[in-house]
Amino acid sequence: MARPSRYPSLSANALTVLRRRYLAKNASGAVCESPTALFRRVAANIVEAEGRYPDGREARPRMARVFFDLMRSLDFLPNSPALMNAGRTLQQLSACFVLPVDDSLDSIFEAVKEQALIHQSGGGTGFSFSHLRPKDDRVATTNGVASGPVSFMKVFNMATEVIKQGGTRRGANMGILRIDHPDILEFIASKRSPTELTNFNLSVGVTDTFMRALDRGHDYPLVNPRNGRTVARLKAAAVFDRLIDAAWLSGEPGIVFLDTINAANPTPQIGPIEATNPCGEQPLLPHESCTLGSINLARFVAGPPSRPRIDYPRLARVVPLAVRFLDDILDMNQYPLPAIAAMTTGNRKIGLGVMGFADLLIRLNIPYGSSDALETGERLMRFIRREARRASADLAKTRGLFPNFKGSRLESEGRRQRNATVTTVAPTGTISIIADCSPGIEPLYGVSFVRTVMEDVRLATIHPEFVRSLRRANLYSRRLLAQVAANESIQHLTELPPSLRRLFVTAHDIAPAHHVRMQAVFQRYSDSGVSKTINLPPTATRQDVADAFRLAYRSGCKGLTVFRSGSREKQVLSCANVQYC
Repeated sequence: MARPSRYPSLSANALTVLRRRYLAKNASGAVCESPTALFRRVAANIVEAEGRYPDGREARPRMARVFFDLMRSLDFLPNSPALMNAGRTLQQLSACFVLPVDDSLDSIFEAVKEQALIHQSGGGTGFSFSHLRPKDDRVATTNGVASGPVSFMKVFNMATEVIKQGGTRRGANMGILRIDHPDILEFIASKRSPTELTNFNLSVGVTDTFMRALDRGHDYPLVNPRNGRTVARLKAAAVFDRLIDAAWLSGEPGIVFLDTINAANPTPQIGPIEATNPCGEQPLLPHESCTLGSINLARFVAGPPSRPRIDYPRLARVVPLAVRFLDDILDMNQYPLPAIAAMTTGNRKIGLGVMGFADLLIRLNIPYGSSDALETGERLMRFIRREARRASADLAKTRGLFPNFKGSRLESEGRRQRNATVTTVAPTGTISIIADCSPGIEPLYGVSFVRTVMEDVRLATIHPEFVRSLRRANLYSRRLLAQVAANESIQHLTELPPSLRRLFVTAHDIAPAHHVRMQAVFQRYSDSGVSKTINLPPTATRQDVADAFRLAYRSGCKGLTVFRSGSREKQVLSCANVQYC
């Protein structure tokens, strides 16, 4: 663990985000907390859970220091709600929630109310709308006709619009509709207009039955969820073409592979998984939440610059501490609803993931687009899951199994763990800014880029390792930096050495298939899912999107999101002419 004298400095961007979103403010809105005080507040609060267990009571003072060190060293950070709310009035510490929506007005508007409470506390919500009867279907109680899932999604969207999450985060939703729902074509087309469903990410719930029909050139049934009857049949290829066209145009909808997800559902005896959190990496049961946290891989490179290596011994020490931290969060969490508390504590799912993967590769002198990068990612995630499962098993010996263990997949596999899941690869959008590292397992979006956060804050970034490389090669100049800042790729800048261009590849330099394969190697060792955007250049074709979707299914991914640069008027990451000195 890092000692106080070795704590890294927080970047200017990190301080901006912390002041705007995370640090406590007084009654007049002025910041009244330092970053160090934030980490001490969170550590002091989470460590209170240790007092509930025989193995933790005497260890509380030591674990408080350990948890603080984990965060202040930037080796590990929990999800944003934990940083914002631990030790404060809300005390809502989870980022991911899924809420049920059944086929009645009572259920629909109860879900809207529950969504509002979750957004107010800083969480995001996912929904399956697949149980709602289709548009124009009969409604016996009123002798009328149903308006369909898409129209009700607009109610959820408007409710999100008027609620600011805890004063710091705009609400986010995931809306999922099964591919065999009669309204699937309307759903696929629902975000062609950039003004529609602006607070939703959309994904189509794809089934194995559909993919087999697609491969064989067959049609497939559309089923009314109200009575289970087939109401029509469509050519799978025609629906797939509609889906590809929409994703090519706007990046939405994405896809989630429902049967792949449920083949790994750790608690099938509780029920099937039908939805995910807003970024798609966390499949959850109805009324279930999950707490996530990420290890900053950029902090785990050891050895001299000429012979860098991954510091696996130190990683082996940090992983169990992060697992314990996340498990303690489950006990300290103030859940928004009793039903969420019951389901979450019944399964005790946690999601330990990574960030800084692209930075790690650069420090190891491994290009992201290489086979070495795939092998490094697979080896790393295999190691992290093994150590995380071992840590969860150790906690189970002293603190007990998760309550829904009996009848679970873990029981049948002989894995006695404290937590039904232990690994998830999240997008780490803002916590990666605090840690000053690349987000999740994404490649660099650009060597220099601008990130828009909180709708009105634009943070300019140029990769520090790139600047150091320029200085070592005696190439550093403001003119060259301006050229770099104006482009998403540096491959055309022939004044840069080929070795530098090869190492600093960006998202749009990487073939779509390699993006998918990178997601797949991390998915093999993620109990839940993997957040990864398949970034495509403006010149990408619809066939590129189709090939990515098919490869993701064959590779065992649980879902996929593509984004073609320039396909939306507003995007979070962009390149811009930024002046550097």
